[in-house]
Amino acid sequence: MNDRHHPKYHIGEHDFSIQYMSRNGSSSMPRPHEHPFFELYYLLNGERVYFMDDKVFTVRKGDLMIVRPHDLHSTASTDKPTFERILVGFSRSFIEQGDAGVAGLLNDATSRLIRIPLKDQPEIERLLRAMLEECKSEQTHYGSLVRSCMNELLIRLRRIESALQSQASHEYEHPMHQKITEIAQYIKTYYREKLTLEQVAGQFYISPSYLSRIFTKLTGFHFREYVQVVRIREAQKMLASGRESVQLVSEQTGFEHIAHFNKTFKKIAGTTPLRYRKQNEQA
Repeated sequence: MNDRHHPKYHIGEHDFSIQYMSRNGSSSMPRPHEHPFFELYYLLNGERVYFMDDKVFTVRKGDLMIVRPHDLHSTASTDKPTFERILVGFSRSFIEQGDAGVAGLLNDATSRLIRIPLKDQPEIERLLRAMLEECKSEQTHYGSLVRSCMNELLIRLRRIESALQSQASHEYEHPMHQKITEIAQYIKTYYREKLTLEQVAGQFYISPSYLSRIFTKLTGFHFREYVQVVRIREAQKMLASGRESVQLVSEQTGFEHIAHFNKTFKKIAGTTPLRYRKQNEQA
């Protein structure tokens, strides 16, 4: 594998980061993950499979993924393993320091793919490379200039999205991308019920062994593991917003035994259900 990437540059501890990477060879994220900040993933060249929360996307040259805080996501290679990308992470407060109105562009939106029209790609890439260069050189007031570029980038993305609204919705590059999206959404809808690989495979007319392989390849999760993650993420919402007992939360998120729920919750969330609720109350 032949990699070429810059260091990840940071402004503040969690305010802003940017990194360039070029990779020649098949690769995928070690684990699907989430984070408390926004992320922009722009593909300069190549092609990637992107799993976002419960949808599978094929990302191509000139495409940009907007990732909202705490949305689960991962990337993997397609049949074209070579790719080149710029990854930007930023907090809402970083944008608000420059213009609270621009930060408002981030409200009430979902994580999504934007296919940047060819005519707009040079300007988007200019802004991304300008921020990369500013962070690399660290000249006087570079943080303010990077923030200004971010504001302009968000405004231009909003204009592009507005112009694209009349176009067709998400198209799938491969039939199995759509199928896995449907299965992931099925799991998110019926997570309270008993879900097995065999049962869901039969529901979608796929062999269990093939579903197991393709689900892991496209999402980064083993099937049973994804079911558990969906259930625990729903349990976290319930613990954070309600006063139901841990026992009731366990039952309402599809766990038959409280001991299994507690063990799975700690493995995925990194703490016990009661401590998670207490931490959320203090936040």
